[in-house]
Amino acid sequence: MIDKRVASLNEALAGIGDGATIHINGFGESGCPTELVHALIDQGAKGLTVVSNNAGDGPIGLAALIRAGRVRKMICSFPRTQYGDAFRELYAKGEIELEIVAQGTLSERIRAAGAGIGAFYTPTTAGTPLARGKETRKFGGRDQVLETPLGADFALVKAERADRWGNLAYNKSARNFGPSMCMAAETTIVQAREIVELGAIDPEHVVTPGIFVDRVVEVPNPISEHEAIQKEAVGS
Repeated sequence: MIDKRVASLNEALAGIGDGATIHINGFGESGCPTELVHALIDQGAKGLTVVSNNAGDGPIGLAALIRAGRVRKMICSFPRTQYGDAFRELYAKGEIELEIVAQGTLSERIRAAGAGIGAFYTPTTAGTPLARGKETRKFGGRDQVLETPLGADFALVKAERADRWGNLAYNKSARNFGPSMCMAAETTIVQAREIVELGAIDPEHVVTPGIFVDRVVEVPNPISEHEAIQKEAVGS
């Protein structure tokens, strides 16, 4: 019987070791698997390369992982966020590396890894510092920069609903990078607000088929990044 449910966050993170490359879903707070990230802090893996839309915001989630000194390198589109002090401080001290990738290119590099695409050309960064050291060719009279797939050892993803086979449905824009990250990682770990019986998710609403998911843990009341930022502001 296929059953990808695990009983705890710690069990879900089994096998993540030092130096791993990890995809972390999220567009700001939307879709961020905060509880999995906090469990990763407790688990202790270090020297991580993290691929995400931004470098964390506020006192929780990815920002907390960075502040704990567990991240060696960030690959993201937006390293500067309104409350992202953790990354800024460590980067200024030379204690964390950064690779900036334009957002559409970041999404496509992740998708390419999941689809088995060897590389692709895009005009997005042509003629900018982000194209340095990369092959550039002309197509249709435009300079195009060669970009490579961006896979990972693990993906940490947040879903609204899952079943024991790992089929996933997301809450509106919280899906963001989740579907492509599930496809691009060797091991996909999902926290879901609700785990339901087989057949309870309308097949037309399944965005990520279970074949791309390895472990699912239920987190019925996930932390709100927005609320955490507000509490920190009031406390200060």
